Amino acid sequence: MDQKKPAKAEKKVSRRQHTALLLDFLKGSKHLFAGSIAASLIYALCDMVDPQIFRAAIDNAIGGKEPTLPGFVMNFVDRLGGFSYLGQHLWIMALAVVAVAVVRAAAGFLQKVLNNKGAETLVRRMRNTMFRQIEHLPYEWHMKNHTGDIIQRCTSDVEMVRQFVSEQLVSVVRISIMIVLSLFFMFTMNVKLTLIAIIPIPFILAYVIVFRKEMEKGFRECDEMEGKVSARIQENLTGMRVVRAFAQEARERESFTKLNNHYNDLWVRLAAIMGRFFTTQHLLSMCQILLVIVFGCVFCVRGTITAGEYIAFISYNSMLAWPIRRLGRMISEMSKAGVCLDRIGHVMHAEVEKDAPGAVDAPMNGDIVFDHVSFTYEGSSEVLHDVSFTIPAGTTLGVLGGTGSGKSTLMLLLDKMYTLPEGSGSITIGGTDIRGIRTEHLRKNISMVLQEPFLFSRTIEENIGISSKSLTREDVKEAAKAACLDEAVESFSKGYETFVGERGVTLSGGQKQRAAIARALIMNAPIMIFDDSLSAVDTETDAKVRKALEERFGSATVILISHRITTLSKADKVIVLDGGRIAEEGTPDELKVSGGIYNKIYDIQSGIDADLGGAAQGKAPEGKEADHENN
Repeated sequence: MDQKKPAKAEKKVSRRQHTALLLDFLKGSKHLFAGSIAASLIYALCDMVDPQIFRAAIDNAIGGKEPTLPGFVMNFVDRLGGFSYLGQHLWIMALAVVAVAVVRAAAGFLQKVLNNKGAETLVRRMRNTMFRQIEHLPYEWHMKNHTGDIIQRCTSDVEMVRQFVSEQLVSVVRISIMIVLSLFFMFTMNVKLTLIAIIPIPFILAYVIVFRKEMEKGFRECDEMEGKVSARIQENLTGMRVVRAFAQEARERESFTKLNNHYNDLWVRLAAIMGRFFTTQHLLSMCQILLVIVFGCVFCVRGTITAGEYIAFISYNSMLAWPIRRLGRMISEMSKAGVCLDRIGHVMHAEVEKDAPGAVDAPMNGDIVFDHVSFTYEGSSEVLHDVSFTIPAGTTLGVLGGTGSGKSTLMLLLDKMYTLPEGSGSITIGGTDIRGIRTEHLRKNISMVLQEPFLFSRTIEENIGISSKSLTREDVKEAAKAACLDEAVESFSKGYETFVGERGVTLSGGQKQRAAIARALIMNAPIMIFDDSLSAVDTETDAKVRKALEERFGSATVILISHRITTLSKADKVIVLDGGRIAEEGTPDELKVSGGIYNKIYDIQSGIDADLGGAAQGKAPEGKEADHENN
């Protein structure tokens, strides 16, 4: 099937699956993030020390109040001469502030370096793992998922997870330490004021929890729509020739604008939700700070708390308020990351191609037998119905049929691009059911040229010799010569070093097909399939290629799918498919006089060939042009 069917609604990945997936991605970067967390912890401790130094300087060194500090701190102060000495030499306490600042700066630098290195290591592993997974997913899965959407999952979704882990998840430890220590020091200074400070916190947390689900829903809609926008862009860039050829720029632009406007509206609506959320959260946080300032002033005037304690308390309350406000941002980022992990999980939890238990590397030079094969694509009517035929080893089978008759499906089943369900017949090679043959072994021994040849953005030589790194230039040239491509390549200024544009855009349709044929021939596989692979070349070139292929086939079993009778004329046997069933079967000569479908097509195409022959002599009939390759 050429058209991609829409995928079923994706199942949401559970939190446990999120955790397991994230831990797997973190292999190789856990120690870096652990080091980053340790450095962040030191940074947080330095933040805790500063207010205590200011408190001691104001209350003890300057104010002369009796200190209530831990024993190890008092021992250190006594060695320096006590607080009376420090009050006369405040530069010592200033130096302590500088020392703490230096340690904090070093910890911050180390935290950034380790965090960034861990983040990039995480991204590298995520993309490598996802690419490896995608490469092993069934062909059927790829037909249900748009390329642009898959790319978006491997890029922006991965980036969002990286951002959450490196910027939010690592901050959890620092925030936790700051909350715990801030509350500890605040309680030691004044219990009543601390209780007043924590009164608004439950309301802030409840507000965050309520808004989390709404934000997650909004992020999911935006992310899924971004995938659709990416898919539309990728589709239009790939099909630019068609868009231009049919002058559909305005229509495609209008369609994309409509889709993009919807995407924009979703983000605007989400921005409004987040605006209300953060505004209300900041308002609640400011109310909490205001309560502490007002009641702290009252307690300070009454003498319940000292000036130094009040200043230190305000500092610790700021350290408490910042993590609470930060929590809203973390919840927001967590919602994004959760959605992205769901989408990544759809790829990572998809079932990859697996061989049956006990799969073997069976000989591939035996007879190919289709025995009562029936097949239906998901969501469509039956494509093949009770198809049976045998291809003796070393012979050539021709397959003829109209569009949608099931010709290509036969070959996709033979190559295990689609798995033939149990109870739908069997396909065997040399007596071994292909379901029991190891997939990699099967495909390495089947050389296919598809209806729409795909060339990579590499040189012509690399495209032809892609099947093996050990192939030489001579091997490539020999295969190109057999595919009647060598003359065209030699005419290029860079020859086989000519760079092929994206999807082979720099080559004509016929040249792309011949390059694909050369790529198939160079494998020397025992089974060769040509799926309408000469449709873009002229009749004369078609004859040359067929002649060269006949000389090169050797003992290979060949399957030729074509709409041209001339292409099938040298086949040992031809089957004609009609509506997913074998309507006719026999040698080309037998079918020519059968009076059936093959005979009718032969008569039509013989008439066209006669007209083209006249055109070649300068006597083309009115309204017809000679078939030629567009170079």
